[in-house]
Amino acid sequence: MAEPSWQETLRLRLAERNARESAFAPIIEQYRRLAQQTKLLKERNASLLRAVGSVKGNPSSSTVFVPGASEDNPVRAAYMASLESQISSLRDELATVYKTQGQNAQRLLSMNETLREKEELARIDSENYRKTKDEIASLKRKVDQHAELMAEKDRTVQILHDEISTLQLELGQIEERNQTLTKDNAKLLQRWLDAKQAEANKMNEANEFYENMRSRHEAVLNWRDGSVEEVTADPRNSADTTSQTSESVSGKGGRGEERQTIPMKDGIQSPTSQTLDLTPNG
Repeated sequence: MAEPSWQETLRLRLAERNARESAFAPIIEQYRRLAQQTKLLKERNASLLRAVGSVKGNPSSSTVFVPGASEDNPVRAAYMASLESQISSLRDELATVYKTQGQNAQRLLSMNETLREKEELARIDSENYRKTKDEIASLKRKVDQHAELMAEKDRTVQILHDEISTLQLELGQIEERNQTLTKDNAKLLQRWLDAKQAEANKMNEANEFYENMRSRHEAVLNWRDGSVEEVTADPRNSADTTSQTSESVSGKGGRGEERQTIPMKDGIQSPTSQTLDLTPNG
């Protein structure tokens, strides 16, 4: 479980303070040792100077060490005291060194443990980095594929746009052609209707002509029948009637011949046949 952010911040700041304050600790320790050694040397020199002064004040005493003598040489005593103090200081320094070595060994163990943890973290980070690189490479390939696909789609869209433009032009031409054909069809239909109207008018005129001719034919027949009856009733007028009838017949011959040009159907005169152009163009 990860620590809160404020605790991590506080720990980092304390570590920075300790590192900043302990930056000059080795130099301070060396100065302390030098001061201690200087103090010891000063004390030894002072003792030696006192011994020399005592020897100078008592000229009868000898500075040569005689084994078995009852009294010790003061210079030797001072020198021995100085050596003992040096040995004591060296022992203290050796103890300090052993202590420091133990601390360093403990720190080395902790640092080894930390190094092992860091190496494990580095291995995990390396694995994650490798996976991330693989994912990035895969994503780059996908991006390239998508770019190629989009380029292909853009080309397809461009082709479709061109085809749509062409089809729109063709559609406009077809619509214009349809409008032209519609106008032409309207004109042709009007011409056809006008032709049919003309044919109907001609048929009406033919029917009127047929009715007139029929009525005239009936009038002529009635007139002939009346003339024959008068001739049979008055023999004296038979010659006149016969001459008049012949004149009438000869006089109406032109009309009779004209009537004979009109075809008959079931005893009824039909209208004059006419060749009509019934095509839509009139």
